[in-house]
Amino acid sequence: MAIAVGASIGWERQSERKPAGLRTHMLVSLGSAMFVLSSLQVGAAYPASDTVSRVIQGIASGIGFLGAGEIVSKSASSSADDPTAIKIHGLTSAAAIWVSASLGVASACGLWLISMVGALSTLIILWGVKKIE
Repeated sequence: MAIAVGASIGWERQSERKPAGLRTHMLVSLGSAMFVLSSLQVGAAYPASDTVSRVIQGIASGIGFLGAGEIVSKSASSSADDPTAIKIHGLTSAAAIWVSASLGVASACGLWLISMVGALSTLIILWGVKKIE
């Protein structure tokens, strides 16, 4: 399920020719699911009330680094006067990566309906709102 919902978001990004496309979103969603599933299995063997919660927190903060890489890049046209100039772009793609991670978490927790509704809502936002903009 995680791969499927990640693929749905990634396919939309790929069709818009964004750097983070189909494979990236599938891997983010699958990776998030694997972290949660692993913590659920470990939690079953060694019960700790906060194991899954800590893993989800780690995913949420860790995925921010991947999103930051999508947002900030060195400006190719930076002038000689300002060699530290950066270009900000990719906020929507970074948000889509973040959502893909959350869809993987929901899938791993067995919340398949929430995962599918989240994926559908994301696609509506990415396609529909873009047309309105």
